[in-house]
Amino acid sequence: MQFFEQVLPRISHLSVKDLIDIFLVAFVIYRFLLLIKGTRGMQMAVGIVFLVLFYYVAKLGQLQATEWLLTNFLTYIVFAIIVLYQMEIRRGLAQIGRTPLWRRFAGRRPREPYEEIILAATTLSAQKIGGLIVIEGAIGLKNYIETGIRLDALLTYDLLVTIFNPRVPLHDGAVIVQGDRVAAAGCYLPLTLDPQLSKELGTRHRAGIGITEETDALAIIVSEETGTISAAVDGTIQRNLDGTALRQVIQKAFAAKLGSGVEAARRTQEVA
Repeated sequence: MQFFEQVLPRISHLSVKDLIDIFLVAFVIYRFLLLIKGTRGMQMAVGIVFLVLFYYVAKLGQLQATEWLLTNFLTYIVFAIIVLYQMEIRRGLAQIGRTPLWRRFAGRRPREPYEEIILAATTLSAQKIGGLIVIEGAIGLKNYIETGIRLDALLTYDLLVTIFNPRVPLHDGAVIVQGDRVAAAGCYLPLTLDPQLSKELGTRHRAGIGITEETDALAIIVSEETGTISAAVDGTIQRNLDGTALRQVIQKAFAAKLGSGVEAARRTQEVA
């Protein structure tokens, strides 16, 4: 009862500024714990907390020798934290620099997800490596995702080029992209039955056209024989595209959707 009688009056006198201060400290601690979660830094944090608690126990128990030892040790704890957590500190500062607010303040625009697709497509084209990338529209592609290998990985140029490497088992199927994520690879798609298509178009092109006939997705096809880049939308294929033309096709069809997908993913990461 005496404890509550001492604490409650102090709580009642908290100002808005005090509450904001408490919230900011709690948020910093929470983000720090998320940063070191699953790393060796978590074990080191537990060790530091144990030493601090042991110090107060020694102080309450009037263990003078132990208290003197811990007092001298804790004097250098700040330097120890900098040395022990240098990797986590660098990672945290890098995450701050990658936030949309800082980019906007610094005047730097983040690379859009479709830029990774364009770069991968042009690279595959130059090396004459076949590829089929499907960007999901408003109609979900869950049924087709389940036919392949689920990845749920961040969409990057390196990942796409690696998947379509002829020595990789997944290279024969299609990659399905949802927002800024690669949902699955090695997926099987329905083939178009259009009899008027050119005989030059193989299975990869027919699958790209077929998926766009049944959904509002956008399919990007790279020919293994010629290295030609094509894009299929609404059952219609556009061939002989370069990087600039492909960018225009993707922006026209999906720029707004991809942008909103990235912002949603960023908001989710910030909340997490």
